[in-house]
Amino acid sequence: MKILVTGGAGFIGSALVRYIIQQTNDSVMNLDKLTYAGNLQSLADVSSNPRYSFVQLDITQSASVSEVLQSYQPDLVMHLAAESHVDRSIDGPADFIHTNIVGTYSLLEACRQYWRSLDSARQAAFRFHHISTDEVYGDLHGTDDLFTEQTPYAPSSPYSASKAASDHLVRAWHRTYGLPVVITNCSNNYGPYHFPEKLIPLIILNALAGKPLPVYGKGNQIRDWLYVEDHARALYQVVTRGGVGETYNIGGHNEKQNIEVVEAICSLLEELAPQKPTGVSHYRDLITYVTDRPGHDLRYAIDAGKIAAELGWTPQETFESGLRKTVMWYLQHSVWSQAVLNGSYQLQRLGAGIQ
Repeated sequence: MKILVTGGAGFIGSALVRYIIQQTNDSVMNLDKLTYAGNLQSLADVSSNPRYSFVQLDITQSASVSEVLQSYQPDLVMHLAAESHVDRSIDGPADFIHTNIVGTYSLLEACRQYWRSLDSARQAAFRFHHISTDEVYGDLHGTDDLFTEQTPYAPSSPYSASKAASDHLVRAWHRTYGLPVVITNCSNNYGPYHFPEKLIPLIILNALAGKPLPVYGKGNQIRDWLYVEDHARALYQVVTRGGVGETYNIGGHNEKQNIEVVEAICSLLEELAPQKPTGVSHYRDLITYVTDRPGHDLRYAIDAGKIAAELGWTPQETFESGLRKTVMWYLQHSVWSQAVLNGSYQLQRLGAGIQ
């Protein structure tokens, strides 16, 4: 099959592209604007593969997106392009409204027109897969409560509100126009190639540099952690086997308090990187509690029973095995991390284009 992936240079998108190229016989066209979070170096392992191609393009440019669709003729569209950092959405919500809502609308319209141009057999096989987040559900207060596919939406931040809006648009385009869609809502991802503004890579790289390890509030916020390569497998299962119009929650079955995550990273670094920065006796000594984020959700937890029962997907990594792999990856890929930290990776924008 030919698959168009939007946001394929991002963290989850690049994991998905690598999975498709390395684990299937399908072809991928990666359509990415290359904002600060897009990094073509994350695709170095597959960039020379003849089944992979790249176009630098903003999904809000619907005419250009339509040209790409008509030229490439994809069988599936997997939509991951989004602004995704909660703190950035609080400081500057406009980009989130533009990309996540207007961008999804523009992409839906381009895909609807493309889908209508296909013959009946290809129309029936086509899928628009919208990748979303569990943050659209708000937070959970009971210790045993879980997000299901029927949980009412109650987003707390400009980011989660923009993703909730885009979910609603996708469902409306299915119900109103018949566009064959599937939606997934995932828990917190972690793993290789994660942009260092997110919790796990931030803690790893700050610790290695002897910098403070910032923890919001008391660090008692609970998240369900999903290894990104497990997520990529799940996404492929859904887009190729999921039911039209269905939603699937994807979780890692790994609930941890933020402070537990930070302490686990410190323990792994004591073992794997015993040569500490000057002046640091123990990595845990760098933990610094900071003022909590406005509207910070306390607990997220996913019920991933539907995708397990219907599609046979379950995560392969435990939190312990996935976190060890992640820490080891950052220790072994300092060149990638330094290019992100010093901004040199952004030079890719100057030379990027259709390849």
